[in-house]
This record gives sequence, C-alpha cells and structure tokens, in this order.
Amino acid sequence: MWTAGFRSAVISPYEHIQLTEPRGFADQTLRQALHMAGGGELLRVRLTNRYGRTPLTIAAASAATDRGRATLTFDGAESLTIPPGEEAVSDPAHLPVNPGADLHLSLYLPEPTGLATYSHRPMQTAHIARGNHVTSPTLPEAEQADARFYVSGVDVLAPDDTAIAVAFGDSWFEGVGSTTGADNRSVDFLNRRLQHGWVVNQGISGNRLLKDEVGEHALARFDRDVLSIPGVTHVLVHFGINDLGLPGLSGEPPATADALIEGFTTLAHRAHQAGLKILAATIGPFAGAVHPGISTPEGLATRRQVNDWIRTTDTFDAVFDVARAVENPEAPDHIHPTLDVGDGMHLNDKGAQAMADAVDLRTLTLRRA
Repeated sequence: MWTAGFRSAVISPYEHIQLTEPRGFADQTLRQALHMAGGGELLRVRLTNRYGRTPLTIAAASAATDRGRATLTFDGAESLTIPPGEEAVSDPAHLPVNPGADLHLSLYLPEPTGLATYSHRPMQTAHIARGNHVTSPTLPEAEQADARFYVSGVDVLAPDDTAIAVAFGDSWFEGVGSTTGADNRSVDFLNRRLQHGWVVNQGISGNRLLKDEVGEHALARFDRDVLSIPGVTHVLVHFGINDLGLPGLSGEPPATADALIEGFTTLAHRAHQAGLKILAATIGPFAGAVHPGISTPEGLATRRQVNDWIRTTDTFDAVFDVARAVENPEAPDHIHPTLDVGDGMHLNDKGAQAMADAVDLRTLTLRRA
C-alpha cells in the first residue's frame, strides 16, 4: 500500500501570529532535505499550494537520495501548475529510500509565487539559488531559510501490514529547540527506538488544541493530518502549552481546564471512532518562558490541573508523562536546566530524547494483521 514515509504539517503565511518570516520565490531553485520516517523502493512526493492565493507553477522537480536521483513527473509531465488551495502528487518514482535517510527535493519555481504555504519551524534548512538547478549536485551561491515550503509529504510503497503512528501536536513534536539539521526531534528519537512501523511528524510550532493560529487548531486539522494517512493505527498528542501561553501575548485569558479537558476528550473520541489508539502527553513545563506574557500563574495552575486529569483519566489508551520526564524536580513548572534549550519552553536535544523515552513502547505496538 501507499502510505506516509514523511509528513509535514503546513500553515498559512497570512496568519496574524508569525513566528518566522513568510516568503515567496521567483526564478529560483528550492532544495530541501526531508528526513524520512519510513522507506520503500518507490515514492511519490506531495506538493501543496493549500494557502496560496495565486497558482503555483513548478517547471521542474527532482528527488535524490544516497541511492540515486529521479526526475519527478506529474501525470507524465515534468512541469505542473497547482491552483490555490490545491495539492498535487507526483507519479511514482523508482528511487529507493531507507527509513532514517534524507530525501533531497529540488523544485524550480520560474514565476513569482506570492507568499508560500510552509512549515515554519522544521529545524531543517532550505537552500535557494537563482535559476534552474534541479539536477545540479550543489546550488551556486545559495541563500538559506530555516523553513520548509510547498511540501506536505512523501508517500512510500510499503507492505500491506505496515502500521503508522502520527505525532500530532505542537513545537515539542515539530522539534523547536533541537539542533537544526541534526534530526534530533523527539519524533526522530522515538523512531530510533521502534522495531516495527514508524511515526510521522505532524507537529506545528505554536499550534493549539482549541483555537486557530498558529495553524488550524487540532480539532480542525485532525481529519486531514491524521485520519487521511493509510495504515495509521496510533496517534500521539501533545497540546496545551500554546492554549495556555499564546493568549498572554495578546492580552487574552488562557484556555480553561474545563475547555482543554473537553477538547482532549473530543479528540480521543474521534480517534476511537476511527479505530485508532490514542496516546496523550502531559503538558510540558513552561514557567521559565523568556517571552513576556506566556508564563502566568493562571496558566500554570491550569496546566497542573489538566495534567492531573490526563494522568488519572481512562479517556486515552495510554499516557506518556512528558511533564515528569523533563521537569526540574525542585521547580516542577520549569524544564530541567540540562534539558532546556534556553528559552524556558523548548527542549534541547537531550530533552527531546527524554520526551521520546517517556513513551512506553508496549503501548505503541505498530503491527497490523
């Protein structure tokens, strides 16, 4: 079956809350490394103009791994135009890729694109060069951008019994705080522990359970980013920090405990209706957040209340206690100093590994009949 070997949750460049600067392209080659969770002998690349306001023209595209390079075609053509709000899937390419390997995707964008649909904090660097260089081993005089553009995923042809999990959440999944380009996101560490199946990363930095921005909120994007994936059997969720912290930047009150509990319960119900097992993380500590307004006594009290509920409810199939795994025992609302990247609300590489290690693999058995 075709299933997700890689996924990237995308956002609109027109949102009011912007954690990175949106951009567009014109007469440029865009090259991006995609760290594959799963592999296969054949692949298809998924491109997206979901939030674009003008048609997106791609004049040439290629994919490369350590096992070769392939020209990508779309319905047999080497160029395509994706209308605003739409996506496109390449024809199958005979390009073997291994789990844990990087796929290097090159797109030549000949015309002004307008602001790009993107993943804004992937902890991966895109390289951009003037002109068409999709077949060049290196890009001349390339500029860099710490974002991912126009890519929503890579499909691989996998055995029918392949089981997939989705890491569905915020920056603690997307990887903010981990070393750029090192593939040390919590999801990467979790995949290194698995013997069967894999986990694709649908984290969005700043994403909320209950309210849009950054990105569509969890309940709105659940069908697209989780249920649409063939072979999915489990979903891991980490939400709440941004429901409690982001409102402080605009002077709004944080989400209430009752509202968060209702949202988590709805998410679990929808997962169970679809036949999935759902593993919930406790909400990570953020008392040391350096940005004013994020860490408030009210928000931290709600975090503790919701975490007590997560630990004791039977709403989920399992809980992985991220909060306990990364907290400072002497100040539990704070990340442990050795695991804090330095901003008080994101994990460094060691912290990302501690988050991954909090998952009991007995609750994440990725096998299908």
